[in-house]
Amino acid sequence: MKVLIFGATGMVGQGVLRECLRDPEVELAVTLGRSATSAHDAKLREIVHGDLTSYAGSEDELAGFDACFFCLGVSSSGMKEADYERVTYGLTLAAAETLSRVNPGMTFIYVSGSGTDSSETGRMMWARVKGRTENALLRLPLKAYMFRPGLIVPLDGIKSKTAAYWFIYTLCRPLLPLLHRAFPRQVVTTRELGQAMLNVAKRGYEKRILETRDLRTVVQD
Repeated sequence: MKVLIFGATGMVGQGVLRECLRDPEVELAVTLGRSATSAHDAKLREIVHGDLTSYAGSEDELAGFDACFFCLGVSSSGMKEADYERVTYGLTLAAAETLSRVNPGMTFIYVSGSGTDSSETGRMMWARVKGRTENALLRLPLKAYMFRPGLIVPLDGIKSKTAAYWFIYTLCRPLLPLLHRAFPRQVVTTRELGQAMLNVAKRGYEKRILETRDLRTVVQD
């Protein structure tokens, strides 16, 4: 299986990349982003792409993949809706629309978030934009799956790039394992999230929108 990973330098992306490199069924893992990761592996290839709004001239590099794990995202804190939508919706659809042309029918897994608003009309700005993004992805000629994790526990030395999140994770680190065991329907680890992505890419899933409880089920199957 050949996989493409967006956002591999972020917390979720690092976890997904780690599981891809460890999985014997993954023969090639390609990361795409504005900067390279610090990972080194024989089956890893990295594409540094400065403009994530356009892939004109790069379509040949994006062909031949079985699955895409889209882990790119930003915090909505302090952002206006138009700016947040430009990043969240705009960058995601720019990639997905290109991939749907060069790899029609490929599996595309988008990391959204618990509480995403599929109606696109709710009060929470980030939830509306995420819902708009999910709905647009589901209309494309892709096997698109929306992953909606709740609290994500970083393992294996992985850290969040967002300063506020990093501070919270550091402060709450002693409690995270307890939360993971106590609230299995709301808490997932980076390891479980990466394994769930791979399992859905390999076997599919009965639902197109997966909440945390579904992600845990996929890992256990």
